[in-house]
Amino acid sequence: MNKTTNIVVAGLGGQGVLKVTDILAEVLFRAGFDVKKSEVHGMSQRGGSVSSEVRFGDKVASPMVPAGECDLLAVLDATQLEVVAAAKRPDCVVIAPGDVPTDKLAHPKALNTMILGAMAAKLPQVKDEKLWFEVIGEAFPEKLRDLNIEMFKLGFASGK
Repeated sequence: MNKTTNIVVAGLGGQGVLKVTDILAEVLFRAGFDVKKSEVHGMSQRGGSVSSEVRFGDKVASPMVPAGECDLLAVLDATQLEVVAAAKRPDCVVIAPGDVPTDKLAHPKALNTMILGAMAAKLPQVKDEKLWFEVIGEAFPEKLRDLNIEMFKLGFASGK
């Protein structure tokens, strides 16, 4: 049976929603899954809502997560929980800023990789920690790599 896992990430423009789903999709692809990704920018350049969806499994037909079928929902800003509420299935795992140690953020813009770490902890399909670090390392300029990997690790620890 082909189980497709549905993930939605939402936040405000400039928070790194698309960066999170780019990294997530690349990790899942390298782990051998069929991956589809879609995004809605809206008024993102003015701090408006941004959401991005990632679906993965053995064979995925569409990039869009059907309403009520989201398995994992991550929001980078708590105000977006209500905006994407219709996406959740009843047993959806939700990760919000209050679920990670934001008091340990090295930089406010690294919240996205901290949330990504918490998401990774909820994805037993990808156990290879080195794969996450490799893709994160490629996604950021050299001067930001160590900081983002450290924030990922803090998020991962809090997501277990």
